[in-house]
Amino acid sequence: MTSPRTQLLSGVLGGLVVLVLGAILISTGVIDTGKTTKEIVQAPLQASSSSEAAGGTSSNGSKGLTVEDIYRKDSPGVVFVQAKVTEQNNSPFGFGSQQGTATGSGFVIDKQGDILTNAHVVSGASDIGVRFGDSDLIKAKVLGTDPSTDLALLKVDPSSAKLHPLTLGDSSKVNVGDPAIAIGNPFGFDRTVTTGIVSALQRQIQAPNNFTINNVIQTDAAINPGNSGGPLLDAQGRVIGITSQIATGGNGNGNVGIGFAIPINTAKAAVPQLEKSGKVQHAYVGISTAQVPSGDAKALNLPSDKGALVQSVVKGGPAAKAGLKAGNDQTASGLVIGGDFIVKVGGKKISKPDDIAAAIADNKPGDKVPVQFYRGGRLKTVTITLGNRPANFNAGGSQNQTPEFPFP
Repeated sequence: MTSPRTQLLSGVLGGLVVLVLGAILISTGVIDTGKTTKEIVQAPLQASSSSEAAGGTSSNGSKGLTVEDIYRKDSPGVVFVQAKVTEQNNSPFGFGSQQGTATGSGFVIDKQGDILTNAHVVSGASDIGVRFGDSDLIKAKVLGTDPSTDLALLKVDPSSAKLHPLTLGDSSKVNVGDPAIAIGNPFGFDRTVTTGIVSALQRQIQAPNNFTINNVIQTDAAINPGNSGGPLLDAQGRVIGITSQIATGGNGNGNVGIGFAIPINTAKAAVPQLEKSGKVQHAYVGISTAQVPSGDAKALNLPSDKGALVQSVVKGGPAAKAGLKAGNDQTASGLVIGGDFIVKVGGKKISKPDDIAAAIADNKPGDKVPVQFYRGGRLKTVTITLGNRPANFNAGGSQNQTPEFPFP
């Protein structure tokens, strides 16, 4: 089953990481797991001069700084991240491995040496270094990673570098059309600045472990491989997101004006747990669901096509223990019918499968959440005790999303 979202995100690069074999930067070594159809590089919205504000007045009414102001203010806090990784190699002569180097971006968040980046930048790394400006690489250690939000917290010895923490903003106050400025290391070109606007809000992308990241910011500021983990800034130079993924076109792996940033508020919630335990706990239901095709609700004996039709229930999971059920019959399109049709979770209306993950985003494992659903034409309610999300999608079924939703 292929949806428009599947077609869009099949071109998303989860890595945005430049792979280097040995010490040589090979720009064609970018991880690309999505099929592309058309190569178009869209120019980002640029300020006409250094004296022009980065988009004029922001949504809160305050006057924006110039792009030059923001770059001078924030670029010292943006770091180049280099991670030595072992790549699995499948050749005609058999399986093997070879050493490589993944590069990305990150930014300083405090004077204690804490640095935020993407989890996929340092995934599987045996040795990590960061560089501030033109300095030598400084050894960094991983305090924690959260594949579910694609975030990683690194730490350097605060005495080994001149730390310049960036100011964290409030991503809940961002509006479509607001200025957006990205600083990072695309293709290894360190501390590159690009500008644009916030193109859309409330996007959803898939994390490295195939679960859903909610409330994602879409921007047309040019983001390319190597920008991963860098800051997306507002007109005041405050961090509103962490650049993580791009959608591409054609056979190219670069920017076409569709980039995605994890909201900084998501990171704010994750950092304390990463500091304390090295991981983040996420609430988990243990089901996969699908959208009912428009116009098919009546034929399926459902009150509406607004909701989420249960496709599978993880054995022994929270939903199974509460009594939720999936159907047994499958249509020609692959939709499993006859299961429970969820319309409300935790008092929040469910219009599509993604709404379930959003409805429990603020909950913790162990919380009890009422779930309203239709079964056989009758409205029922059960209470689910949320579990702790497994390490990845395959380990415990999907987190309230259609199984065919692709990993970029």
